[in-house]
Amino acid sequence: MFSLSNLLNDMIYMVPAILIVITIHEFSHALVAYSLGDGTAKSQGRLSLNPLVHLDPLGTLMLVLSMLSRFGIGWGKPVPVNPNRLSPGPKTGMALVSAAGPLSNILTAFVLFLPVRFSLPVYNNDVVATLASYIIQWSIGLGAFNLLPLPPLDGFAIVLGILPNSAARSFGRIAQYGIGPLMLILVADWVLHVDILGLAMRPLLTVISAFVAGGTA
Repeated sequence: MFSLSNLLNDMIYMVPAILIVITIHEFSHALVAYSLGDGTAKSQGRLSLNPLVHLDPLGTLMLVLSMLSRFGIGWGKPVPVNPNRLSPGPKTGMALVSAAGPLSNILTAFVLFLPVRFSLPVYNNDVVATLASYIIQWSIGLGAFNLLPLPPLDGFAIVLGILPNSAARSFGRIAQYGIGPLMLILVADWVLHVDILGLAMRPLLTVISAFVAGGTA
């Protein structure tokens, strides 16, 4: 049953958790791009841990809707990158920059779960424990979502960087449809109740969760 008090209580933890997760994600993109020779993000103030510089209006709206529906998707403002400045080359460089976002989220969840794995008295405080739990959950969710190989998600650029040039050119044609394929999947999920996104993310969530918890998928 819907409870306004429960929702408000959740949002007390959810809002800072989401801000932290998105900030780490986008900062990691900017940091890796800068380390590979492209200072575009740094020049635009994106090499920062200030959450306000990383918020995207549509992505933030989706996150707000996620809070209400518990669907759990959203994104930050895309980090500007000049692929031609990346030292490994545009193709490999963009794959590395793209991978930095979801990998940073997975690493965040892994580190925050270590006290639980080793029974360390870090989360004795209920507020700290609850906030850490939300950060872990959203880190895993955002990491898995962004690994899907669809534009404009990070997984798309990662796959392009891994594929041979000829296959990458063919696969890259999906980009001409922009966010269309992803939106179709979301609409199918919301309107037709066809859990395409859930089915696609489930293997990723299983593997990532097992890694974070120190087990096996």
